[in-house]
Amino acid sequence: MTKILNVLTTLEERRDFNLNDGNNQIIDGSKLVVFPGLIDPHVHFRVPGMEYKEDWITGSRAAFNGGYTTVFDMPNTKPATTTYERLQEKTILINKQIVQSELPLNYRLFFGADKNNFQEIVRVKDQIAGIKIFMGASTGDLLMDDESSMHAVYAIAKAFNLPIALHAEDEQIIRSNTEKYKNETDFKYHSIIRSEAAAVTAVQLVIKLAKIYNVKSYILHLSTKAEIDLIRAAKNENIPVYAETCAHYLFLDNSMYNKLSGLAKMNPPLRSHEDQNYLWEAINDGTIDIIASDHAPHTLSEKEQHLCKCPSGIPGIETTVPLMLTAYKQGRVSLERLESLLYTNAKDLFNLPSSHNLVFANIEDYYLLTNDRLYTKVKWSPFSGMNLTGYPEYIFANNKLFLFKK
Repeated sequence: MTKILNVLTTLEERRDFNLNDGNNQIIDGSKLVVFPGLIDPHVHFRVPGMEYKEDWITGSRAAFNGGYTTVFDMPNTKPATTTYERLQEKTILINKQIVQSELPLNYRLFFGADKNNFQEIVRVKDQIAGIKIFMGASTGDLLMDDESSMHAVYAIAKAFNLPIALHAEDEQIIRSNTEKYKNETDFKYHSIIRSEAAAVTAVQLVIKLAKIYNVKSYILHLSTKAEIDLIRAAKNENIPVYAETCAHYLFLDNSMYNKLSGLAKMNPPLRSHEDQNYLWEAINDGTIDIIASDHAPHTLSEKEQHLCKCPSGIPGIETTVPLMLTAYKQGRVSLERLESLLYTNAKDLFNLPSSHNLVFANIEDYYLLTNDRLYTKVKWSPFSGMNLTGYPEYIFANNKLFLFKK
């Protein structure tokens, strides 16, 4: 099957075909588009410490159901992945659970930076995808909110050629706004507390450090026009910054709190429709490099709590590809651009080998997204009720064909 992908050099050629999987099973390709096994460089599979939300058994099944054969997991677990010993323990747990999932999911791990573990980064430098910095507090207790510590981490990353992934929100602005609006209960205040200014201030610092140290800086989940303008200007100066956004910023906006309440709470928060339109422009002009899921599941009972208690984050690894392929069908983005956003750019940024896995997605039939279609342990999505196409139907990985019929 990998030979077929080599012969079919363009995405449009990877359609309208029949192929044999080697076991006399014929796949009708007339409704399918074929991608290499997709890469999601931003997931939270909650191991260790929060397995009631997700683990690598359900997470692996959700990843394959979403079309992903490689994921990068974040370190804000309980305890956080911030020491050599914790990284080894986490790896053992993951490997055991992937075997139980019976799916050959590939993974890499980010290592969390805090103000006291600089030597630990040196110990794990050859075992990690990169360093993760939380400039603003989110789920968990990881936080790097002073510039001197940021300089120290960037110096280490420079010395060992490690990329840095950054949750870029300014903690001081968030704390000030939290105090100002502490008595508010409407979920719309989440977007006010974690304001555009908090994002812009943090991104400005990242660009400054990336320029000084020439370190690959992967800025996660961009959500505003102002951030995009900063990134575009930095790229024009050949500063090594890379931009990620997520499907929830492309398909949800801050007008939806009335409908979704806590199901729409995430960090960074939802922004305006104007910001959303600007993100689409940045996707198509190449300013945004990667679309990731930021799969961050919480239980429905947690998400039903009031504003200050409701945790931030949504599940997304099973809905990103259908949402983006539905956008393709609407003429909003090309298949070639989607392959770059969902595979090629992440492969190149993190120096991964080319994938021999294949994802076959149906781009003709539409299905209603319902919670019972989901493999994630929390079994909900803010996109439930949407009529989408582009669901992956087959995954070819490790010379085996896996069926995910909708």
